[in-house]
Amino acid sequence: MPVLNRPANVRPLLDNIALSTGSDVEVVFIATIGDTDEHLAIAHEMERDDIQVELLTIPANHIGDYAKKINTGIRHTTSEWIFMGADDLHFKPGWFGAAKLVYDTTGKLVIGTQDLGNSRVLRGEHSTHTLVHRSYVAQGTIDDPSKVLHEGYPHEFVDDEFIETAKHRDEFVFAYNSVVEHLHPLWGKAPTDALYDGHRKRMNQGRQIYMKRKWIWR
Repeated sequence: MPVLNRPANVRPLLDNIALSTGSDVEVVFIATIGDTDEHLAIAHEMERDDIQVELLTIPANHIGDYAKKINTGIRHTTSEWIFMGADDLHFKPGWFGAAKLVYDTTGKLVIGTQDLGNSRVLRGEHSTHTLVHRSYVAQGTIDDPSKVLHEGYPHEFVDDEFIETAKHRDEFVFAYNSVVEHLHPLWGKAPTDALYDGHRKRMNQGRQIYMKRKWIWR
């Protein structure tokens, strides 16, 4: 779970994960060094009995922070399944079972979840928050096996490269009944903040990077 100084999201998110997913869960928050309020909010939850909570920190880098945080978390954990999430999600009960059923049926290693907002996700063409099997992450990006997500993106479009690469490898499948709602201001589901306000600018930057790189896997 990459986080960026939204301490109010920590407890509701963990309560939701515990209720919707079960007790056999390790939640790894990756925060920016200096986000003191975020660190304190996470520290207060580390003694929970229902789920395991950990905190990792990385220096602020701005470009690539989201991808770098997820890559850091993946290297830290040894879990069979890794959910590449964020702190603005709401997991619906049964989401993991629905995703696992699709894996059991298809054998695909990259499972897209339904975010109830993005039009491409609603159609099953894309995934913004994805369940990934441990055996897939060793392949890394299309040109760097040491990183699962390319760290050159300013958040936006990093998921596009990840999903399109998985499609190229014939490892992507969408789980329509696995609902992980994205509580984003674009869908009117959360108040805006400084990070959300920079969305349009980052979209333009990310699109340019994606257009330059997409030929690698196509």
